[in-house]
Amino acid sequence: MGTELLAPLDLAFWHLESDAHPMHLGALAVFAPDGDRPPAPDALLELLGTRAAAIPRLRMRVRDVLLPVGGAAWSADKDFDVHRHVKRVRLPEAATAGEGGAGFMGAATLLAGELMEQPLRRGLPPWQMYLIEGAPDGPFAVLVKLHHALADGMRAVAIGAGIFDEIASAAGRPVPSAARMRTVPPRSWMPGPRQVAGLALGRIEDLGRAFGVGASLVRASRLDLRGAPALSASSSGTRRLVTADLDLEAVRRIRRAAGGTGNDVLLAVVAGALRRWMLERGEPLPGSDPRALVPVSRRRPGRAAPGDGNRLSAYLLGLPVSEPDAWERLRSVRHSMDRNKSAGPLRGAGAVAVLADQLPSLAHRFGAPLAGNAARMLFDVLVTSVPLPRSALSLGGCPLRALYPMAPLARGQSLAVALTTYGSTVQIGLVADGKALPDLERLGRCAEEEVAELLTLLPVSTAP
Repeated sequence: MGTELLAPLDLAFWHLESDAHPMHLGALAVFAPDGDRPPAPDALLELLGTRAAAIPRLRMRVRDVLLPVGGAAWSADKDFDVHRHVKRVRLPEAATAGEGGAGFMGAATLLAGELMEQPLRRGLPPWQMYLIEGAPDGPFAVLVKLHHALADGMRAVAIGAGIFDEIASAAGRPVPSAARMRTVPPRSWMPGPRQVAGLALGRIEDLGRAFGVGASLVRASRLDLRGAPALSASSSGTRRLVTADLDLEAVRRIRRAAGGTGNDVLLAVVAGALRRWMLERGEPLPGSDPRALVPVSRRRPGRAAPGDGNRLSAYLLGLPVSEPDAWERLRSVRHSMDRNKSAGPLRGAGAVAVLADQLPSLAHRFGAPLAGNAARMLFDVLVTSVPLPRSALSLGGCPLRALYPMAPLARGQSLAVALTTYGSTVQIGLVADGKALPDLERLGRCAEEEVAELLTLLPVSTAP
């Protein structure tokens, strides 16, 4: 049975994990009941299990290998049992009371935060799904957890999409048996003669790029970590999830007036929300603007081979929380992101993932704790955007109403922000250390207030 070595960056994610800092991505998908005849929970659970089992990547587990020293490989789990991974959770009826599903959302997000605290069990394929039930005639949710070694954001979307009616029906493939579990062919570890020269030249170029990134990393590292106390904390191992919704058309109106991209607007909204939140907490604004790590996918849409590992880089962005004018904050973000994009995703200190790709397996195994502790010296908060299919999605005939992505927390940090767009809404998942940020709900409201303020500052010519 074929195996596939973990790519260096995947290996780094695998070894970065600790009990207090699980390295899994997540998403909370919320569905509306299907008219007068919603599917029974048992049927939904069976549907989830069947579709998850039909995704070959979800049958792979990580095992150690002798060579390369310190390495690991993906291998098909011969004892794969989807029931170990797909669980059903029923919320107490009293906890879900409320108009319009508000009670359900509050209870579901609270539960999702608690479930995100728990590391995925090693020795099994590193993923989990939970069917979260509320009232019999009310909404329900599916929480998905995927280890970051298994997927980056784009691949997580591709894997998760396999549970939706539209994608599963289009695939039309049966659930594979354990005897047919070879998901990817084994890699050839010996290149042919014609490949050697090209590989050597490519290696020299990669090492030169890694040296440049390493130098940028040293220059960008900070010894004074007192800049943004609200965003740093000794980890309690707890997690909270808070969600927020922004009107997509409002974001587009702001973008049309300001130029740049929709992502620039969203980054400026995060900066403004952090400013409002810090001031309302009675905290002095940091002496230097907090840094955001903004991941960038290096994966070309539609070109990723089944065995490809994480393909990531990132930009570093100073979030202008010290700027009192919302429109100036947006301009600052736009100009900074323009500079980042001009340099490209393979340069600068934010491209630390590129550097990780050049390190040997043994360095990842023994250096991961040091790397995890050093993250605080480079950035204060992760802000990531996750693309979703543009089509309307459903599960068992029940329409998807919202999907809130969740990012992992780095050591020494108390907040991670993930955003996605579905339908007419930008949906935000705020993941925080539960004890460090007990007022996380207020930060979500601050994001909505920031959009409202930007709208009031629009030039008259852009009014609808």
